[in-house]
Amino acid sequence: MTCRLLLVDDHSLIRAGVRALVCDIPGYEVIGEADDGSQLLDQVRTLAPDIVLLDISMRSTSGLDALTHLRASGNTCKVLILSMHTDPDLIMRALESGAQGYLLKDTSATELEQALVAVRNGERYLSPAIAHTVINQALRHSRQGKQVAGERHTLTARQLEILRLIVRGKSTREIAAGLSLSIKTVETHRSQIMKRLQIHDVAGLVLFAVREKIISLDD
Repeated sequence: MTCRLLLVDDHSLIRAGVRALVCDIPGYEVIGEADDGSQLLDQVRTLAPDIVLLDISMRSTSGLDALTHLRASGNTCKVLILSMHTDPDLIMRALESGAQGYLLKDTSATELEQALVAVRNGERYLSPAIAHTVINQALRHSRQGKQVAGERHTLTARQLEILRLIVRGKSTREIAAGLSLSIKTVETHRSQIMKRLQIHDVAGLVLFAVREKIISLDD
């Protein structure tokens, strides 16, 4: 089944470039475009896309504001942020506002495909280039005394190994290939990790991993 995408970006050249890249990825198609966040909710209701590729900085309504309105409406459409911004506060806000992933605009076609596949499969995706930024931000919040669910982890050695790879931004397919496991096995471990920790997003997992010293800034 073809995965239907909606592009929301105020630069027509960016939209054209992304559309061209998507056309080369089997199983994906762009079904609509918008040039401002104010159009997001109506477009999602009208077109019912599977994934929204959403910019942050736009003329009238920002991507973050549009995402907040989308989630407030109860819509659970998957959203992948496509932005040039590497500011840690913006990245964390995007994840906390309900984005399933964050991809930089200077990404390669290969990484775009990896991100789309991950989000389509219900996974989270962070560009490897910003994973260090997110860890730094999580560490800063940790030092300020913010807490996450669970005082101590009770994860198995294999789950800890997979958790480290998740917070580095690796997709389920990459983890499976690197550990010589099936994708289904990795998905099961991922589900068990989140259930055991009572954490259900990448930002929370990163914060937990830093706080519990499961991963360090030099890891």
